[in-house]
Amino acid sequence: MTTKRYLLIILILSFFCMSCESKKTATEQNKQVCVKMETTMGNIVVKLYNETPAHRDNFVKLVKEGYYDGTLFHRVINQFMIQGGDGDSRNAKPGQQLGMGDPGYTIPAEFVYPKYFHKKGALAAARQGDQVNPEKASSGSQFYIVTGNVIPEGQIGQFERQLQMQQEQNVFNTLVAAHREEIMNMRRNRDQAGLQALQEQLINETRQQVAREGAFTLTPEQKAAYTTVGGAPHLDGAYTVFGEVVEGMDVVEKIEKVETDRADRPVADVRVISMKIVEE
Repeated sequence: MTTKRYLLIILILSFFCMSCESKKTATEQNKQVCVKMETTMGNIVVKLYNETPAHRDNFVKLVKEGYYDGTLFHRVINQFMIQGGDGDSRNAKPGQQLGMGDPGYTIPAEFVYPKYFHKKGALAAARQGDQVNPEKASSGSQFYIVTGNVIPEGQIGQFERQLQMQQEQNVFNTLVAAHREEIMNMRRNRDQAGLQALQEQLINETRQQVAREGAFTLTPEQKAAYTTVGGAPHLDGAYTVFGEVVEGMDVVEKIEKVETDRADRPVADVRVISMKIVEE
């Protein structure tokens, strides 16, 4: 066999191996991670979205470290959501206020909206409010699972208009916060004319920003979900949705109905026994 022919065979084999490796990599990238939550009220399995890689990888990291093992669902609101992931809840005393525990870092928001939204069963990241967190960065560990309400089909248009008004109010509040010092000075000086002028300016800026971003509208997929299975559409576009329940929604529904105290903490602890990766 000639040297040229040897080289040709080697090149063909190399190309074939590279092609196989590329296909393998693409297949690996398309795999979705699932996590099994074993709780004192039953098991829940969630699927994590690849389109939110920072949240997916962080959740997997904490699961493998055992961070969630022994923690509580510390905030439960019937027909809204169940929330967990507070590291301080692991050894919490009865009646102890919870909700501030985390690993000491946040995760940049990863909004994949409107593809992923707050339908019933959505897994999303909790976070601090816009006043102290205008970038909407997620908690490093706290999460919630949506239960929500079903919106009657005849009311979906009205609800959409309410969300648009909320959008405008949120933009206006953010602009007001940016001018807080200026507003305080005007109030101290009793400059009513200045306050009125600034208010009109911020209203105009709000309208311009909403026009640039586009008024909030529900997609056909959202409308179909919210009028059938339900959810929490008022949270859409404001919190990162990074997965969904694929098994054990009946367990989530049992948890949401437990008796709670004034701080929405279950009177009888609902605990995560362990979390495990069940598919990668």
